[in-house]
Amino acid sequence: MTSEKQSIQLSSLLSPAFWNVHKQVRAQQVKEIVLKGGRGSTKSSYAALELLMQLMCRPQCHAVVLRKVAGTLRTSVFAQLCWAISALGKDAAFRATISPMEITYRKTGQKILFFGLDDAGKLKSIKLPFGYVGIVWFEELDQFAGEEEIRNVEQSLFRGGDYSLCIKSFNPPISARNWVNRWALQTKPGRLVHHSTYLTTPKQWLGERFLQDAEHLKKVDPAKYQHEYLGEAVGTGTSVFGNLKIHPIPPNITEQFERILHGVDWGWYPDPWAYNACSYDAARNTLYIFDELTRVRTTNQQTANLLKQRGVCQHPEKQESLVADSAEPKSCGDYRAEGLPCQKAEKGPGSLSAGMKWLQGLACIWIDNEKCPDTAKEFSEYEYRKDRQNGEVLEGYPDHNNHHIDAVRYATSKIWRRRGQ
Repeated sequence: MTSEKQSIQLSSLLSPAFWNVHKQVRAQQVKEIVLKGGRGSTKSSYAALELLMQLMCRPQCHAVVLRKVAGTLRTSVFAQLCWAISALGKDAAFRATISPMEITYRKTGQKILFFGLDDAGKLKSIKLPFGYVGIVWFEELDQFAGEEEIRNVEQSLFRGGDYSLCIKSFNPPISARNWVNRWALQTKPGRLVHHSTYLTTPKQWLGERFLQDAEHLKKVDPAKYQHEYLGEAVGTGTSVFGNLKIHPIPPNITEQFERILHGVDWGWYPDPWAYNACSYDAARNTLYIFDELTRVRTTNQQTANLLKQRGVCQHPEKQESLVADSAEPKSCGDYRAEGLPCQKAEKGPGSLSAGMKWLQGLACIWIDNEKCPDTAKEFSEYEYRKDRQNGEVLEGYPDHNNHHIDAVRYATSKIWRRRGQ
């Protein structure tokens, strides 16, 4: 799809962080690229270059570029694509106009059209000279209204044609509860989520001033540095867990786990039954959470069968334990009757605080968001409550949306109880 000459040219234009992404797009392994990260990561530059490269390979395919507000198009995505055209040495191959705002590939007549969703009705009146819309780029995705708005646009634009690629780029908002941060944790066939920062960008591209500013902010306000330059959702100061790594755990790591810790938090409705499997690496002070189940209105016998089907406490070469909430001793007994060696979590004064503080004190809680999406959501969104009158953070841990957190706390209870003695 991409000639050798173009590949050589691209190597001088793409930050190394995006080469693997480009290879997967070129091989048609992905249909949706989610580009998130901080300042100076060149994700928008990559998006513009990729859009052009894919457009020129497909004569029947047109592209649509979107921002929430139309007034921001000219100085952002339009300017970015004009830069990309020039960087590729294709100035003579394209014609760019402001009114109407569009870019035309002269050789085929293919169009790149620009729209703001402050007037979404214009999307319904798109008239193409031929072919179909196959490439869509949402820039500053976090500024859109939410998943439903994005989905409606995609349903309107992707109709017909044998190729489709959707590019979505944004700087993660500060709060993990923001819809786009939640959405980026979801897995979907054909979707590639890529996080980039200025640290993977060639230094000469950024300039000394940029690097100095980043280092200064890192020293004077580490949280703002993490948010602005590293693109992390650091929270608004009320996040309970500041030590999370939300990313798939490679098989070569999980295969080395010698001890597997299983935990269960009982539930019926509206509270869910929650199960997690994890492993603790004392040398790295890291907890790996790599499996979950979530159910509502499910009997003890049914959930016990789910665990047995998963092979819980059946591995011949690994040390395993299963610990559940002691608030329901009958349920623990039901599990033992089903052949599961279920132990009751030891509770007592200060046990909740001790378990939570141990989790907070870990160097890292690594959650596999592909296998544990509910767990990743709970941990990343769990925040202290604030006083409504003065906004001060209240003591204690909220007993709300913490079912997998509790399951993990039970699973690891023997570790943190031993360390607390």
